[in-house]
Amino acid sequence: MIAAKTQSEALTQSVVLYNKSWAFYQQLLAGQEDTSSPRLTFNQGTLEIKVASTQHEQINRSSDRLVETIAEELGLDYINTGSTTFDREDLQRGFQPDSSFYIQHADQIRGKLRINLTVDPPPDLVLEIDITHPSLNKLPIFAAMSIPEIWRFNDNVLTILKLVDGEYIEQHESDALPGATSQQLTELLNNSVQMKRADWLVAVRDWARSLQV
Repeated sequence: MIAAKTQSEALTQSVVLYNKSWAFYQQLLAGQEDTSSPRLTFNQGTLEIKVASTQHEQINRSSDRLVETIAEELGLDYINTGSTTFDREDLQRGFQPDSSFYIQHADQIRGKLRINLTVDPPPDLVLEIDITHPSLNKLPIFAAMSIPEIWRFNDNVLTILKLVDGEYIEQHESDALPGATSQQLTELLNNSVQMKRADWLVAVRDWARSLQV
């Protein structure tokens, strides 16, 4: 059974396949070699294959830069693991985030060529850019892998989600990057598609410096 979103107006196209094996999912991952396009998400037999749009990737690159700039101005070390594949066969779950970062646990994965979530910590922060409504709810996957914080950008609003007792709850301020609030992050990301890049980067850094006060 296949459910597909292929409307011409859709900004991100996705196909969802059901009753697929872990071996099938791993075969698709192996076929990607060192690329992460399309992005694959596996949740206990359900497989989503998603191809991102230009708008999606523009917001994703801006959110990447936003996190790095905040971390730098706060004096926090970080490792940007991008769209690294995170999977666990014992949970029958796997995903490729839009972006991911190790901040509090950067020292523990520095220098590793591969990350194994059965022994290594999960990323401290995962970014999800949902320009269109997602076909597959990824929050149960993130929760199963104990990812402490998610930034979700949907309908031009960035929401900060914190893992509490196995469930994600919305919160005003980031734990991964203290001082950064959902309101300020939303404004900066929306400005990223309106302003000249150089001007936007200056505005981001000026704002990030204010978090130190």
